[in-house]
Amino acid sequence: MSDSRRLFFALELPGETQQQIIQWRADHFPADAGRPIAAANLHLTLSFLGEISADKQRALAVMAGRIRQPGFTLNLDDAGQWLRSQVVWLGTRQPPRGLLQLANMLRSQAARSGCYQSPQPFHPHITLLRNTAHAVPIPPPGFGWKVPVTAFALYASEFTRGRTRYTQLERWTLTE
Repeated sequence: MSDSRRLFFALELPGETQQQIIQWRADHFPADAGRPIAAANLHLTLSFLGEISADKQRALAVMAGRIRQPGFTLNLDDAGQWLRSQVVWLGTRQPPRGLLQLANMLRSQAARSGCYQSPQPFHPHITLLRNTAHAVPIPPPGFGWKVPVTAFALYASEFTRGRTRYTQLERWTLTE
């Protein structure tokens, strides 16, 4: 299928927050801890869609545009490591109800449209480091960023010249 793209729904982070997180990561993790994710690629995935045709992308975009939900605040105050997937992540101790509702709606719409949805429960996180082959010390609690969430977006993931780039394709505003 030549017209398919690797897509996902996600929350974007404000540029200032991205830079603060990158600085925090540099201050708290050794340089050899793993492969750092670029500031522009920091996001919170709501629903991974996989390889999607242009027709299915349009149908998913129509469904996403029908979502009516108020915005919410995301408190990024947790971090951890998944040894099996070799990832260090930043997340939230208490996911806001709005986040869980939005992710559940997008994931169920995607599943009904025939898009693969991971059987794993939704664990809201932002990937900070990949390829962490060994245990990495996680900073103690006390850090945090409050991120107002007023929109969500559809992204394409493209791997070219040895780098992954995420391109925002469409964006939807959450209601007031």
